[in-house]
Amino acid sequence: MKTITIIGGGIIGMTLAVYLDPTQYEVTVVDQHIGQATSASAGIISPWLSKRRNKKWYHLAQDGAAFFEKLVKDFALDRRIYAPSGTLILRPEEELLALAALAESRKKAAPEIGEIQLLNRTQTKQALPLLKARPTLFISGGGRLDGRAYLLHIREIAKQRNVQFIEGKAMIQKYSGSWDVLVNGQSLHSDILCLTAGPGVHGLLAPLGYQVDVRPQKGQLLSFATPFKTDDWPVAMLAGEGDLIPFANGNILLGATHENDAKWDLTPTQAAKQQLMTGIHDFLEEPNLLYQTPLSFRVGTRAYTSDFAPFFGDVSGQGILYAASGLGSSGLTTGPYIGYLLASSFNQSGQQRADFSQYSKPVSDYVRKISPSSH
Repeated sequence: MKTITIIGGGIIGMTLAVYLDPTQYEVTVVDQHIGQATSASAGIISPWLSKRRNKKWYHLAQDGAAFFEKLVKDFALDRRIYAPSGTLILRPEEELLALAALAESRKKAAPEIGEIQLLNRTQTKQALPLLKARPTLFISGGGRLDGRAYLLHIREIAKQRNVQFIEGKAMIQKYSGSWDVLVNGQSLHSDILCLTAGPGVHGLLAPLGYQVDVRPQKGQLLSFATPFKTDDWPVAMLAGEGDLIPFANGNILLGATHENDAKWDLTPTQAAKQQLMTGIHDFLEEPNLLYQTPLSFRVGTRAYTSDFAPFFGDVSGQGILYAASGLGSSGLTTGPYIGYLLASSFNQSGQQRADFSQYSKPVSDYVRKISPSSH
């Protein structure tokens, strides 16, 4: 039996851990808790109307959204974690017809989009009462995921499958037949390393002589504890930076910011609060109904690459060192599927090497060797 050490306990690492075959691998997850994006996040699983031109990214996001049906069944995700809520898209009225046409064209390859409907002002208010009465586009296939709740749930399943957890900062020391990883003064020996630590992948690989095209980006969300009956409200994708994400029991999230200069700073800021509230203000019928409810922050650090696309796969070319990072703001949509794809490739290691080229550029486009290393 081989040993796999996963450094990074976020959405990729945890999903990878629970999908690995326990009859083939002994699995250890090193959770560094450094700016972890997933534990701070909650987001919309609805990528189909994106106008990003990166076809590989869209293919990954489309298949990642479709994967949620399997994910929900495999791990019994309840509505507190994931709910197929449907999505309201708020754009200037003159853009809605074009968006509806785009949805119809993409539905041919992605039936998960579901029902596509242009709503009038009254129907919009009925769907999400906080909003002003205005025409919107509704697709029934969208969903919402609470990243923090997902990680807690998957962690318990992983423990039942004998996955071991260590909390602390990891340092990769050397490779001599197996990897030597130092955590909290303890040396871990592993046949395979998989680095899923977001922007922290850069620091993990640097001592091995690699340069990684990934950077940290701070994201802040506002969480409101409201008295409203939000269980069946759809999520709302707004024009601009903010999205309105209702969860069960009156919980509503607003966000998120994209702060390129804050790096690893997880301090909540009044500037972010003001930015998000200002961004949503004109969409709400009575903003104070939301603003006057108890509020808290969620703050995390995303990983971005220069071309805003994720990467994942074999760094070493020898099947002993893998990395996955650069998910950006679509991590909740693409992260679980990437974890599953990596696990499937490990579980079928006796077969042909996995090909992820339909979803991303080669890992070597993002992870480059710049100096000799110990392995």
